[in-house]
Amino acid sequence: MSNRYQSWGRYPKAEQQAYRLNWRDDALPDGALGDGSFLPFGNGRSYGDVCLNDGGKLVDCRGLNRFIEFDEETGILRAEAGVLLSEIHALTVERGWFLPVTPGTQFATLGGAIANDVHGKNHHRAGTFGRHVRCFELLRSDGTRLACSPEENDGYFRATIAGLGMTGVITWAEIALQRIGSAYIDQETIRFANLDEFFSLARESDGDYEHTVAWVDCLPHGDMLGRGLFTRGNHADAGGADAPGAPSRRLRFPIDPPFTLVNRLTLKLFNDLYYRRQRAERVRSVEHYARFFYPLDSILSWNRIYGSRGFLQYQCAIPVARMEDGIREILSRIAKSGMGSFLAVLKVFGDQPSPGLLSFPMPGATLALDFPNRGSKTFKLLDELDEVTRETGGRLYPSKDARMHARDFQAAYPSWQAMADFIDPGVSSSFWRRVTGATE
Repeated sequence: MSNRYQSWGRYPKAEQQAYRLNWRDDALPDGALGDGSFLPFGNGRSYGDVCLNDGGKLVDCRGLNRFIEFDEETGILRAEAGVLLSEIHALTVERGWFLPVTPGTQFATLGGAIANDVHGKNHHRAGTFGRHVRCFELLRSDGTRLACSPEENDGYFRATIAGLGMTGVITWAEIALQRIGSAYIDQETIRFANLDEFFSLARESDGDYEHTVAWVDCLPHGDMLGRGLFTRGNHADAGGADAPGAPSRRLRFPIDPPFTLVNRLTLKLFNDLYYRRQRAERVRSVEHYARFFYPLDSILSWNRIYGSRGFLQYQCAIPVARMEDGIREILSRIAKSGMGSFLAVLKVFGDQPSPGLLSFPMPGATLALDFPNRGSKTFKLLDELDEVTRETGGRLYPSKDARMHARDFQAAYPSWQAMADFIDPGVSSSFWRRVTGATE
């Protein structure tokens, strides 16, 4: 099985045939049609099984990697769906334009960003990626091509944004970029002692800062529960003479160990060192956008650290009315289990609605964590976290999920049944079958 066609979490494993689409005007590859289902595949940066089609076929869209048109006066960009976010920035940043919303990796494709309706550190200002999509073309399994926008084929437009690839293949898309003054971010990092201080900082920061996010230490109990580092920033007008540039080279995690290197001892050591990495309580700096938005991208294949069994990411959103108690209870259960995560990210979402039927963000707080796959022990903990998410009216992020129960998906995303009118009958995925009970 090719590593190219695994998810980023490397769990679950899947066997599937892959066919490549290399030009936006081409028909779907013959092998992808006929018996069985196919699923569009971008760059495999989804964490669970939303990008997998076990026992079926994939249509690899990375070959759709061309720019079509870019208006430097308005910031309107049209590109094929396989273009990476990093390739967009390579074209546009020096011309004064930036993606309006970006996830934590620049190695996702444009089509994948739409299909998963990704969000970023500025959700409280800009909402999700889908809010900035103007139009796209959808190629269906019967060969028809639909131009989709808020004015034309609006139903397919809304079903495809956050639609997890289920409506067909996005061949190209047009998005509106954000004007910036430079490639740099004015950044401030603040050490906070507990969860109460985090929420205080979040409330204080939303009005003045476009980008806010926090790293949280999942291991401490009591008064230190939820301690961490809060980062906030705005696009800078200039970098300054002393500002570091983009990372000059990327390292690659050198081995693929048979077991995870993340355990209680390494977690405690890393988390203690990371929490105390800055001596002052507050540190201001000017950072290149690549260092600010994509720190993990500087280490290629970092997912190998979790070993051949892979890892599971758990990302939940808890609504405003319950977010403080809900996040506190989730962190308490993780601390009690001793199975913490050193990639623990906490942010408060805004109230910007997405056009997507199945979009994940809701007004409230979101917590994302990575857990090594230790089998039943890990799944038991995640079931416990599900209880909290369910009881507080929250939901899980499909693009990060590998084990959500069908009842939880269907309760948290009531619009899933409205998707029936727009799903391509030739398309399926491991995720969709798992959470809806659908068969090919």
